[in-house]
Amino acid sequence: MSLEHDPDTDARTESEPEFTIDADWNGLYIDGDWRASSDSETIEVTNPATRDVVSEVPAATVDDVDDAYAAAVAAQENWQEELPQERGDVIETVQRLIEDNHEELTELLAIESGSARPKASREFTSTGEMMRDVVTYPFRMTGDHSQSKIAHKENIVKREPIGVVTVISPWNFPFQLSLRAVAPAIALGNAVVLKPASETPISGGLLIARLFEKAGLPDGVLNVVTGHGSEIGDHVASHSDLSAVAFTGSTHVGQRVAKNAAEQLALPAMELGGNNPHVVLDDADVEAAVDAGIFGSFMHQGQICISINRHLVHESIYDEYVDRFVERAAQLPVGDPLEEETVVGPIISESERDTILEYVDQSVAEGATLEHGGTAEGLLVEPTVLSDMRNDMAAACNEHFGPVAPIIPFETDAEAVELANATEYGLAGSVHSSDVARARDVADEIEAGMVHINDQPINNEPHVPFGGTKASGMGRYNGEWIIDEFTEPKWTSIQHEPREYSF
Repeated sequence: MSLEHDPDTDARTESEPEFTIDADWNGLYIDGDWRASSDSETIEVTNPATRDVVSEVPAATVDDVDDAYAAAVAAQENWQEELPQERGDVIETVQRLIEDNHEELTELLAIESGSARPKASREFTSTGEMMRDVVTYPFRMTGDHSQSKIAHKENIVKREPIGVVTVISPWNFPFQLSLRAVAPAIALGNAVVLKPASETPISGGLLIARLFEKAGLPDGVLNVVTGHGSEIGDHVASHSDLSAVAFTGSTHVGQRVAKNAAEQLALPAMELGGNNPHVVLDDADVEAAVDAGIFGSFMHQGQICISINRHLVHESIYDEYVDRFVERAAQLPVGDPLEEETVVGPIISESERDTILEYVDQSVAEGATLEHGGTAEGLLVEPTVLSDMRNDMAAACNEHFGPVAPIIPFETDAEAVELANATEYGLAGSVHSSDVARARDVADEIEAGMVHINDQPINNEPHVPFGGTKASGMGRYNGEWIIDEFTEPKWTSIQHEPREYSF
């Protein structure tokens, strides 16, 4: 299967939908062509709110992956020679297409990933901010010039694209977390092979291919292979033609991806799991801390790597915090994300739902009090609040990745820090206090890549580093940090006059 491609006018007719769930998504995007997988197998895309099959996408094979890398290698050299403004113009055009088709894309996210409007809106806003910054990346590949310790020699250091970047993206923020790697890689002169999550192959992959196709990106610079990780995941992550791997997902899978990449001497950029604490000190504004805690726990049903996994609350305000938190959680509208008022939508799958509820049941069996929730209707898990929690209970020591708020008391600031750090993860956190200096002292002791004072952990800005420590990953996204990840320095020296050698 192949569609004629023109950079200025897409081959699809104007009457045919392009960015909706009803569009034709049954094609891999390789070397500028939309084609079936080599064995014609497909993957069903289901709506988590209704469990209806809404589309089908190809299940790529190892041969398809090889074709994608061959196309990327062939296209990359010419792409890196394009003028910086021409690479930036492609990114800017994609951003404009996103803005022009906002409603269609919002609906697609709701249907495929269960994204309620508050989450979808935040995903598009954050993506837009990032894309506007990425437009400038081609002009930020700056180098250095310095004198030498050798007479009449000068040293020049410049940055060059790293080559072919592999992007393996997750299902929770599929559009943003794919583009935050794809767009910088392309802007910096690299080619990309993108493998989206099998739960969200459209918004995390094929949609992005269509946007770049309409923006006039040359054939082969971006290639998208949809498929099951169990069938093509290892091959994508260990291909001999890749130069860097950008992966977002669980720590367990990330370790395997990083190992595969390292065997090819490719740079792994890993953003992995989290168990993020929301620390509320005894002098905190309780109402403000609860407001932040509600948002940080229940945005996108808690299915965010930087969402709050544990609420650590000083014992002197613990009961007040629990009461206010339960009252707010009980008021959150739960339902189909296509409904305007919905805040909490469906969990992505039955297996994820079952794991969440199992953690809740185990915690109650271990002595926690179920203040609210703990049940599900289909994939709609009711906002759940657990009090009398300990750090070693199932819903606290595991990354529950659901609309669950375990609330744990502490006695001193030192104990709060100890509890916050008693996890293998170190992604994000937050601290609430009326004394900013005190909050800063606590924040400085929390072992995490990102900590937010008098806020909650779900934050991302395009000009500051995003990433974690410990088992939460390696490398950083955004700004100068992702430029470093996707480029490599090259040292050139010039000897201007003959040099004397020792023999």
